[in-house]
Amino acid sequence: MRKIHLLPLVLLFLFAFTQACQQAPQETYEPEWLGETKQEIINTIEDQFQGFSRTMVEVGYRYQELYWAGIDENWEYAEYQREHIEEAMEQGFIRRPAREASSQQFISVALPEMEEIIRNRDKDAFLQNFTRFTASCNTCHAMEDVAFMIVKVPEKRYSVIHY
Repeated sequence: MRKIHLLPLVLLFLFAFTQACQQAPQETYEPEWLGETKQEIINTIEDQFQGFSRTMVEVGYRYQELYWAGIDENWEYAEYQREHIEEAMEQGFIRRPAREASSQQFISVALPEMEEIIRNRDKDAFLQNFTRFTASCNTCHAMEDVAFMIVKVPEKRYSVIHY
């Protein structure tokens, strides 16, 4: 049986690949609304991401979905929403690190408590905890001087997702 040595083949492939990359035409970009300089483009992109308000829009949506998932005892969907609330908050902290301090109780207590309750699939505990979960949101809002943004337990389902 003949042995095939892979090293020469791999080296030949890498050589051909680097040659092809060097000969590929450079794609140009004509900035329109983004700006002319790299810094203007970066500033425009940062503006599009905004600060923490976009984070709160996502968290608000996922908060409501989490509630209805718990009501329906759809624990997989509830955990999905809880997890994405946490991810949205973490991404928001990258853009606005000053917001992280007021969110510590929510991140280190409220979310882990909710995770445990979801894991236990206990609807009664979920409903009791959801009130504390909501209060944690309002505490953070008060610490950020936006206490007028009052979070309440959802009364009406707006979701278009059927689970």
